[in-house]
Amino acid sequence: MAKVCEYYFSPVSPYTYLGHAAFVALAKAHHVQIVLKPFDLGRVFSVSGGLPLAQRPVQRQNYRLVELQRWSEFRQIPLNVHPKFFPVAADPACRLLVAAQLAHGTERTQPLIAAITRAVWADELNIADEATLIGLAQALGLDGTSLMKAADGAGAQTTVAQHTDDAIAAGVFGSPWFVYDGVSYWGQDRLDFLERAFTAPTK
Repeated sequence: MAKVCEYYFSPVSPYTYLGHAAFVALAKAHHVQIVLKPFDLGRVFSVSGGLPLAQRPVQRQNYRLVELQRWSEFRQIPLNVHPKFFPVAADPACRLLVAAQLAHGTERTQPLIAAITRAVWADELNIADEATLIGLAQALGLDGTSLMKAADGAGAQTTVAQHTDDAIAAGVFGSPWFVYDGVSYWGQDRLDFLERAFTAPTK
């Protein structure tokens, strides 16, 4: 039986950025199929008690900066803890990723996730701008214009909404979030536990 892991993520989450490459490598090493589910984190926050960054207590905001720097250094991934374009609307990027997966499949979409998240957290680009998204896709050899046109269609928006409904039903309240064999793992700092699950004997 094929091993499958659902990957719920917001492309504006710094922890999606920090953990994406490690997760993809982990899944590949253990022959686990990834199901990409970009979702609306704001809507999930609204039903799960989550708060936008600016509304969190100062203690939490300050510690978040410590953790981001810590993980950036640990994973050796460049990260600006105060990016120029953040907060930023995630919906255009989510829709583009849905369109890319439909057109090109999961494996070719994974580098686009990496490029979009890096655009926010290292390259100081505005991923709410469609021209920026088109350029990121083009740099990966994809037809960014065609993908953005598809992303603007009702189908892509419906799919993102469905992913968000699925996330709420699965009890998701943060990003990234992994569901494997019916068990949830929240955060890129839980990849060790996810790997243990990938390597556990089949029930």
